[in-house]
Formats: sequence, C-alpha cells, structure tokens
Amino acid sequence: MSTFARSLAAAAAASTLLLAGCAGGAGGGDSEAALGSEENPVRIGTTDPADYWDTFADLAAEEGISVEIELLSEYTEPNPALSEGDLDINQFQHIQYLADYNVASGDDLQPIGSTAIYPLGLYSQQYDSVEDIPDGETIVIPNDVVNQARALLVLQSVGLVELEDGGSTASSVQDIIEDESRVEVTPVDASITAGSLPDVAGAVINNNFLGSAGISSQDAIAADDPSDPSALPYVNVFVVRAEDTDNEVLNQLVDIYQGNQELLDEVQEFAGNTAVFTVIPADELQSSLAEVQEQIESQQ
Repeated sequence: MSTFARSLAAAAAASTLLLAGCAGGAGGGDSEAALGSEENPVRIGTTDPADYWDTFADLAAEEGISVEIELLSEYTEPNPALSEGDLDINQFQHIQYLADYNVASGDDLQPIGSTAIYPLGLYSQQYDSVEDIPDGETIVIPNDVVNQARALLVLQSVGLVELEDGGSTASSVQDIIEDESRVEVTPVDASITAGSLPDVAGAVINNNFLGSAGISSQDAIAADDPSDPSALPYVNVFVVRAEDTDNEVLNQLVDIYQGNQELLDEVQEFAGNTAVFTVIPADELQSSLAEVQEQIESQQ
C-alpha cells in the first residue's frame, strides 16, 4: 500500500473519531515517544487529495521524521481536529480563513510557515482589459465573506471601485463608494461566477472553478498582486496550536516543504500553475493574523 493510500485510510479513521466526538493528545497513543518517531508520527491534516503529499512524506522520512497525511473532505474539519489534538499540524487554509475560524470559535491556532498564494482573478468574455470596461457595467463577485472582500480589493486595485477607508479583509459591497466607482458589483454564489460571464462585463472567479469552466488563470484581465501587502492575509499557511509554534519538528517540516524544488514542482502541477510560492517568517504571519482578527472583531 502506498503512503498516500495509507493516508486515506488514516483520514477515514480520523473522520470516524471526529464524528464520535473523541479527542486525543498531541502525542498520540504513546506519550513517551518523540513526535515524528515511527511510534508517534506527525499527523498532518489537509484537504488536498494530491500525490505531492507522498513526496512530502518521503522527504520527511529522509530527515528522520515520520508523518501521516490525514485527508479530510471538508474545510470545516482540519481546524477543530487540530484544536482537539487529533492532528499535530494542518495545511489547507490562508490567514483570512484561519482568522475567521479563530474569532468564531474562540480558538488560538497559529501559522508557523507559508506555502503559496493563489491569485484571485477578474475574467471577461467581452473585454480584453480593465480599461475597456465601460462605466456602469456589472461585475459579479463571490458572495461568501472571505472571497467577497478579497474580490472587492482586486476591483479597487484596478480602479473599478472605491471602498470606504481604503477597504480591508472585512469589506463588503456596502462599503463601495458608488459616486467614486466605475462599475456595479453583484455578489453571487462562487460556483456560478464563471457561468455568469456571458451576461456581465466581468466576474471574479475562484481558481477551483476555472478548470470546469474551461478558463485558464492566464486569461485573467486583473488579479491581486502577491507582492502587495494587502495580499498577505491570502497566503496559505501551515498551522499549529499556539503552544506548538516553537516545536522544532513541526518547523522542520515547514522547511522541508519550502526548500525542495521537486515537491514545489508537484504542488504547482496540482495547482494548475496558479501557485506563487512564498517564504514569510512566522512572526509576520502571526502579526497578520492578529490584525485580521482585530478587523473581524471590529465588524461584529
């Protein structure tokens, strides 16, 4: 059985435990065994059913770290599993998603390393550039809280809208300054943004809906800039419990992920060449998380 097949079996077992309401300690069944040993492998939670996790496990083993990849089917699962001790670390989310989770749950999960940012793009079937879009036209954006704010920041960055106080990761369509904006913005379910393209001037579309719509990320007429400070909350991260931020084994796993080109090439292939890899210090990630959490709390 391959490492990935074993990971699927482990994920099924983990899901059963979660549904039963069971929670274990971070060290697993043998509290005396060192984390990362064969007796106490590091349990990594993810939602990506990708072969690159096989490569990652092999690279970790070469460094003497045993890992188990636990594949979870829903985005709502990895953070509670980490908090409850069923995982040691997870990698599936960006800082904005983590901030929303921490605020809603009262938890204190923390990022310890960055992986990549996946630019969010504006697409159009009618216009080849943002400048070609006439005033008063309609742009559709995802209506969920996280992606709506991010889409609005994309539109503001290219001069299509202006947002109150310059916008933030908590912005909504209510923050659009109509007199200073060029287009009308309509939030819709993210799954129908691509299908709306024939009827509107443009649509901001999540990367995971591009392939099924026959759209390439290279077709975007605008996208957020990964190097812009405003994009930092959308960097995907490795996340641990607050008390584990200085754990040497967990931080070594981040180094392994960031430092191996073979692995990064496999991640890029899985991402359809949309990943922009980043190496951002943990303290900067944690500061960004704190700022985003403050923004969310101020809106409540």
